[in-house]
Amino acid sequence: MNVPARLLHYLVAHQIPLATQDHAHSRSSAETARSAQVPAHQLAKAVIVEDDGGRCVMAVLPSDRHVHLGRLAHLLDRRALHLADESRLAELFPDCEAGAVPAFGTAWSLDTVIDDELDSAGVTLYVECGDHEHLLCLQRDQFRELTQDMPRGHFSADRLH
Repeated sequence: MNVPARLLHYLVAHQIPLATQDHAHSRSSAETARSAQVPAHQLAKAVIVEDDGGRCVMAVLPSDRHVHLGRLAHLLDRRALHLADESRLAELFPDCEAGAVPAFGTAWSLDTVIDDELDSAGVTLYVECGDHEHLLCLQRDQFRELTQDMPRGHFSADRLH
């Protein structure tokens, strides 16, 4: 496992020990939850959105929900938001595999906002570790410690099936 140095430094700075869970290679957050045998609502996924001025924000929400861009734009007081493309993600997170970005954008100097749904997601939360085979395991209090200075709000919606 090759945990990005920025994530390790972020955990050390907050005195959070590294605890991980291995799982079979996965290509989506839904597949990750199934493979790791963790509740999808307890897997915090990072979604990078960008405004028309090119400013990016990381939105963190349960993996069984999706970002409601209108709600998020209103919460952030931005006119228009769209999902960042893969090339932008590679530029922002060169030390992570595509689609396996840890849900702590501040470790990469990126503004981050947390969906309220995660505050009641469960006792244990799981976060991508920067690759498609490992999850960071955090107790709810540890997650709150790591995200305490990040704005929170309700910007997710049920996934469309």
